[in-house]
Amino acid sequence: EVLLRMHSVGICGSDVHYWQHGRIGDFVVKDPMVLGHEASGTVVKVGSGVTHLKPGDRVAIEPGVPREVDEFCKTGRYNLSPTIFFCATPPDDGNLCRYYKHSASYCYKLPDNVTFEEGALIEPLSVAIHACKRAGVTLGSKVFVSGSGPIGLVNVLVAKMMGAAALVITDLSASRLQKAKEMGADFTIQVKNETPQEVASKVESLLGCMPEITVECTGVQACIQAGIYATRSGGTLVLVGLGPEMVTVPIVNAAVREVDIRGIFRYCNTWPVAIALLASKRINVKPLVTHRFPLEKALEAFETTKRGEGVKVMLKCDPTDHNP
Repeated sequence: EVLLRMHSVGICGSDVHYWQHGRIGDFVVKDPMVLGHEASGTVVKVGSGVTHLKPGDRVAIEPGVPREVDEFCKTGRYNLSPTIFFCATPPDDGNLCRYYKHSASYCYKLPDNVTFEEGALIEPLSVAIHACKRAGVTLGSKVFVSGSGPIGLVNVLVAKMMGAAALVITDLSASRLQKAKEMGADFTIQVKNETPQEVASKVESLLGCMPEITVECTGVQACIQAGIYATRSGGTLVLVGLGPEMVTVPIVNAAVREVDIRGIFRYCNTWPVAIALLASKRINVKPLVTHRFPLEKALEAFETTKRGEGVKVMLKCDPTDHNP
């Protein structure tokens, strides 16, 4: 294990949800819990068996650590391990604090040209890397991203990076769609009160064809329905956003058109990929951060996120650091 002095911690929608509602599905907050799972910091101390890190190293933290080597770990899908420890998922504490202890194997050294803030953004970026891989985004893909929050936006970045030739994104908010355009979306659709079929036909007319791939980042029933209708026969719909447990969807439409519906659960094996992309400047996540607060103003930061202002709100845990 290593002891870290925390530096940057991003606020995620799930953090806000636990704070407001005390549960997400079967994960229920029963005791006080530290939030935060999008994080970076500096190594202060290393355990006796740690060889790849030393005090002073700047690291990005992967929040999910399997507790035992089960069949999921053996096949490289450790994110599905039932005993996994995960920051800020009850009953496991997160890392929105000054000092934090974590498994050394899940701390990744940041190159000098990658900032702490970028290090913290690897977590949401990882969701997109995992989603786009599961979706099979490749050279020339036509892609529909549903929802333009932080996760929709990182999916725009990653899908374009992986070779998407044309990408359309939907959202209720004009300002969020503007952000998506700045980050590489080719087309935007501001959804007002269209039916799912109407949204699907708008997607098709903008792309000039139905997309092979849809990445659904809202979890809203109508959006999942639109995702099925929009996806080309033989294509893939990846469900990233989580909403109610039971959702009514046109499953027969998907079945008879051979639309594959895939889920994702967080990510696995994405930190080295993300660090390589950031270090080579192949991907720019910096525009995601719109607000910064010191740890003392955590409540204000959470309220800003809850109101949906900006995109990504970042907390600074190190009072000695005066860099933006």
